[in-house]
Amino acid sequence: MDNSPLLEKIIVEARRHGFKPTNHLIHVSIAGQRMEVFQGGNRIAAYTVSTSKNPPSCLADSNGTPDGLHRIADKIGDDAPLGAVFKSRVPTGDFYWDLDRENLVTTRILWLEGLQPEHNRGGDRDSRDRYIYIHGTNHEDRLGQPQSGGCINMSNTDVIELYNTVEPGALVWIDRD
Repeated sequence: MDNSPLLEKIIVEARRHGFKPTNHLIHVSIAGQRMEVFQGGNRIAAYTVSTSKNPPSCLADSNGTPDGLHRIADKIGDDAPLGAVFKSRVPTGDFYWDLDRENLVTTRILWLEGLQPEHNRGGDRDSRDRYIYIHGTNHEDRLGQPQSGGCINMSNTDVIELYNTVEPGALVWIDRD
């Protein structure tokens, strides 16, 4: 078992907010532009990601990545091919390499739901209502630096791997550190 302070922090935060740790726990570091995935107490994966180019924020219309405790509310894109572009969570039939646009949602979507009332859940602070996702990006060359409009961007192959690994309901701790 990986008894790292990071894993302990996720477990403590989950319990503090009334949630039992799930089979998979995901940690996103905004400062580090990194994601780690834990299963059964062991780190099983680490990825370079990109969070918002704006400062972290839970407020609607801030375009900031929300911090705090979340869970994967829904997974979208089971059969979508690598590079498929989504609009309003529906595949458009396009592929990102055929389009020259900023911050496309590509390949897979893991839709996040905030779990902390008045922080990232409810009112003008609701992560789900803000359509905060973990998803593939058409700008893989920018991973590791803030570039999104609030979502957590991953490489298209990495988001497929994550999508196939974690289940809906998996807890996600988004940390400003």
